[in-house]
Amino acid sequence: MNARALAIFGTGSDVGKSLITAGICRLLHRTGARVAPFKAQNMSLNSFVTPDGHEIGRAQALQAEACRILPHVDMNPILLKPESDNCSQVVVHGKVFGKREASAYFDGRRGLWTVVEESYTRLASQYEVVVIEGAGSAAEVNLRKYDLVNWPVAELSDAQVVLVADIDRGGVFAQVLGTLDLLESDERARVCGIIINKFRGDTTLFADGVKFVEARSGLPVLGVVPFLRDLMLDQEDSLDLDQNRQTSFASDRLNIAVILLPHMSNFTDFNILASETDVALKYVTSPSMLAETDVVIIPGSKNTLADLSYLKEKGYVPALDNHLHSRRELVGICGGYQMLGRTISDPCEIEQGGMSDGLGYLNTDTEIEQAKCTTQVEASTEDVFVGSQILVRGYQIHMGVTRRVNELPCFRVRRDSVPGEEVCRSIAPNEEELDGAVRKDGLVWGTYIHGVFDEPGFRRAWLNRARIRKGLQPLDELVSKTVTVRSQGELDRWADHVSHHLDLSRLIGYLRI
Repeated sequence: MNARALAIFGTGSDVGKSLITAGICRLLHRTGARVAPFKAQNMSLNSFVTPDGHEIGRAQALQAEACRILPHVDMNPILLKPESDNCSQVVVHGKVFGKREASAYFDGRRGLWTVVEESYTRLASQYEVVVIEGAGSAAEVNLRKYDLVNWPVAELSDAQVVLVADIDRGGVFAQVLGTLDLLESDERARVCGIIINKFRGDTTLFADGVKFVEARSGLPVLGVVPFLRDLMLDQEDSLDLDQNRQTSFASDRLNIAVILLPHMSNFTDFNILASETDVALKYVTSPSMLAETDVVIIPGSKNTLADLSYLKEKGYVPALDNHLHSRRELVGICGGYQMLGRTISDPCEIEQGGMSDGLGYLNTDTEIEQAKCTTQVEASTEDVFVGSQILVRGYQIHMGVTRRVNELPCFRVRRDSVPGEEVCRSIAPNEEELDGAVRKDGLVWGTYIHGVFDEPGFRRAWLNRARIRKGLQPLDELVSKTVTVRSQGELDRWADHVSHHLDLSRLIGYLRI
C-alpha cells in the first residue's frame, strides 16, 4: 500500500460525511493528486451500477466523480440494502452475497474483513491519496468489536482522521467532546482536526464556539462549513427528502407526487425533476395528498411485495383510480413498475413467496427471480411513447422479469457486453431489448431504467406532454438543458464552498503530499 489516507468520520449519522468527503476529493484532485474514495461498508437503498456491472453505494459513485475517475466496486466493497428492520440484502464486491439478519452478519465479520482489506489494498496501490468515509458515529462503543468501516480501516490505512459534526441539529459541543471522550487512546491519537458542518447564518458568530471546542479538545477546528442552499447533488439517505415534502403545489406548474414507500430505493431518480423550474415535486405520505397532482410516481422498492401491500392497506388504490379517471398520469420505476401490473409472483421466496395481485393498471406479469440484473443502459424511446426517438441513459438494478401481455414498450435498450461480466438474463451481449410498458392512452407507464429523467431531451419532452395535458404551453428544451448543465457544475460549486470555509493547506500538510 502506497497511498496516503484521510478518513472522514462523524459524530453521528447524517452529519454530512458523504458530501464533505466528495468536496475534499474534488479539492485534492485539483492539486494534481491522484485521489480515490473508499467506504468499506455502506448501508443504503440508494445504489449505483458501475460501468462493469457492479452495484455500489450512490455516495461513492458521486465521490468517484469528484475525483474525476470511474466508480469501481473496490470503492465500496460491501453494501447493505435493508429489506426490513432486522434483515438486509448483502452485496459483496458488487454482487448479491445473500440475505442476512444482523446477528448472522456480525458472525461473518472475519470473512468480510478480508474483502475490505483486499479492496483497500488494490485502491491504495493505484492512487496517491485515498479519502475514506466512515459510517454512523466514530464512537459506537457497543459495535466496536464488529466494526468493519471506521477504526479498523483507519488502522489498516494508517489514516489521519477528521471528525465531522452537524451544528444544525443542535448540541454540537456535546457531539464533538462526547465522541472524542469515548474513543480509545490510539483512536484519539489519529484525530487531527474537526469540521463543524451545516452552519446557518454568519459563521463569525461562532468564533467563541470554535475557541471553546479547540480549548477543550486540544484539536484545531479546520473549518465551519455553512449550509449551502439548493445544492443539486445526490444525497445518500432518505432523511434528505424532508426538503421536498414541504413543496407547495401550484396551478402554473406540473405537480408531481412521489409516493414515499416504506422500502423506497433510489429516490435520487427524481432529484433532477425537482430542479426543473416548472415542476413542484413532493414526497407524499397519504392518499389525500394525491388530489392536486398531475403525475403520480411509484418509485423503486427493496421489498416490492411488502410495499404493494402497504399501498393497498393505506387506501392508495381508490385515490389512484380517481387520479386516472381524471386523465392524469401514473408512472412506475423499477419496483413501482412491477406493482403497476396484474401479478407479481415470488416462487423462490426472494421476498416473501407466493403470488400477489398487482394494481392492475398495466397488462404485465412479473416473476421475481434469484438473479439480480445490474447494468448500465442506453436506450431510445419508442415512437408510440413520446412521439419520437429520444435518447435515455441510466442503469438497471432489479430482481425479476416483467412480461408484457398486450402493452406497448417504452424504450428500446442497447446494452454493450462487458468482458468477463454477466448481463441481464433477458438480453444477449450486443443485442437490443424492449424495456417497460405503456398503456395505449399514454397515461400509465413503467420502466426498469433508473435515471430515466436525467437526459434533458427526454425529460423536457415528457414534461411538455404533461404540460399540454394540463393546458400549459410547452417549454423549449433549452430550459431542461440549462438545469442539466447546472447540475453538472454542482460538484465544483460545492468544492468551492468547502474550500472557502476549510483550511485545506493544513489537511494537505497532514497528508504530506
